[in-house]
Amino acid sequence: MKKEYGQGTGQPDISVNLGGLSMKNPVAVASGTFGYGFEYEDFIDISGIGGVIVKGTTLEPRPGNPPPRIAETPAGMLNAIGLENPGVDVFLNEYLPVLREKGVTVILNIAGNTVEEYARLAAKLKGHPGIAGVELNISCPNVKEGGLQFGTDPVMVKTVVEAIKAECSLPIIPKLSPNVTDIVAIAQAAQEGGADALAMINTLMGMAVDIRTKRPVLGNVFGGLSGPAIKPVALRMIYQVYREIDLPILGGGGIMNFTDALEFILVGASAVSIGTGNFVNPCLADEIVDGLIEYMQENQIAKLTDLVGAAAV
Repeated sequence: MKKEYGQGTGQPDISVNLGGLSMKNPVAVASGTFGYGFEYEDFIDISGIGGVIVKGTTLEPRPGNPPPRIAETPAGMLNAIGLENPGVDVFLNEYLPVLREKGVTVILNIAGNTVEEYARLAAKLKGHPGIAGVELNISCPNVKEGGLQFGTDPVMVKTVVEAIKAECSLPIIPKLSPNVTDIVAIAQAAQEGGADALAMINTLMGMAVDIRTKRPVLGNVFGGLSGPAIKPVALRMIYQVYREIDLPILGGGGIMNFTDALEFILVGASAVSIGTGNFVNPCLADEIVDGLIEYMQENQIAKLTDLVGAAAV
């Protein structure tokens, strides 16, 4: 059953405007954790989710990294999928029309290895209605700069955001890497490049070792650490950026229940994304929305926006 929120429903207003991206509620599902949405339809009404951020998409199809690609950790998981995807043309021509017909709020996550690739990807989106916003995976290696990740250098962050803004009129949301010394400097660069909002944080780099084989567990050796283990880092970084940068934030990193989500909102996130939690509980997005509404009703809070940044004053 579809849920209705806000004015005229007798419930608090939990709608969100994330830099021009309209969301019916503040809960999105993170790229790489929810497929294209179809995979979860047996569990949840995907049209009722605030935003479905689809699998990372590249210009050409990618097979991804060699297995094993996922390893469980004591407080989360490591993944090294390697952006396996069928390429942007398949997404635009085959998947997007179906998602649009279902009424899904689609946020496309794009990735490239050069500034030119990002720009070409953005240009391809013209003439394809149904995309509400674009999330930039800038934790990719810049092959023209010796493999340095775009997201670890302010100059590269600004350059790639500018290039995409020149080709695309949709809300642009760079996803910031936590693997940096100064997250505020990176956020500032994204703002200067023309970003409409920020997504933070991406995964922390980590690895696991198998003591029986005496080898790394992941086929790619290193992987991205997600789940509850990174929540304190995410909260700290969002708090820092919220206090210094005037852009709305899509916050995520270890959200497993509505109280986690509320913490992110209180430190400055206008909306939240859930990732690893989807594997544990495929209905988590709905449960977080319900929990936020109940909290707001109990505390007589009419608008979600009144909570954003309340702990970051």
